[in-house]
Amino acid sequence: MSSILKIVDVSKTFGGFTALSNVSLEIAQGERFGLIGPNGSGKTTLINCVSGALRNEAGTIEFDGEDVTRLPAYQRTRRGIARSFQVPRPFHSMTVAENLAVPLEYIAHKGSLHLGDTHAEALELLRQMRLGDKADTPSRNLSQVELRKLELARAMAARPRLLISDEAMAGLSGSEVEEVLEILFQLNSRGITIIMIEHIMQAVMRFSQRVVCLDAGRIICEGAPAEIVKNPEVQRAYLGA
Repeated sequence: MSSILKIVDVSKTFGGFTALSNVSLEIAQGERFGLIGPNGSGKTTLINCVSGALRNEAGTIEFDGEDVTRLPAYQRTRRGIARSFQVPRPFHSMTVAENLAVPLEYIAHKGSLHLGDTHAEALELLRQMRLGDKADTPSRNLSQVELRKLELARAMAARPRLLISDEAMAGLSGSEVEEVLEILFQLNSRGITIIMIEHIMQAVMRFSQRVVCLDAGRIICEGAPAEIVKNPEVQRAYLGA
């Protein structure tokens, strides 16, 4: 299977602190990929470099065969890279459907659709996220799990081929985690490659076909979930064993 994302020797520093050091990995088209590691390991820095929120000082990032290392974030999004954020920040003055109109108009369609078409597509996205009955609800009135699903919907509004799910299940109950997992499995079944960054180990191990563990800005282990959980370096760095 061909790779959709190729990261080669990526390094990132903040002053004298090295957040990433020569990180290299490839992610296959359609793969369910898990990225784990303790706080401060470099997970968020890495996806910020991939999405364009940060510029890496060294190394290259290729998406679907194109070097996107120097492209700004919005151009990477238009090429098919989208992400959700750890802390949802919807437009609280807007309804749930109106929150989706923003990325639909300015990222996916570049202002080319009529308002009615945008609204119809927003409703379909909300149906997929099991938020169909919340279209006209002000986003400030959503529950925590509904906010997480809206955050995923806003990322999906960009019509990505690669979705980075950044702690989409943080703070949710067991049944809510299952609900979000089902949505992510469904998105992947449509051919969308998904990178999952998550501290809920049971969820990331169940979802992922392959997992990489970062520690201190370096990859310390890569493999199938069953191999990762037994690795002594992972247990030391991530699980505290």
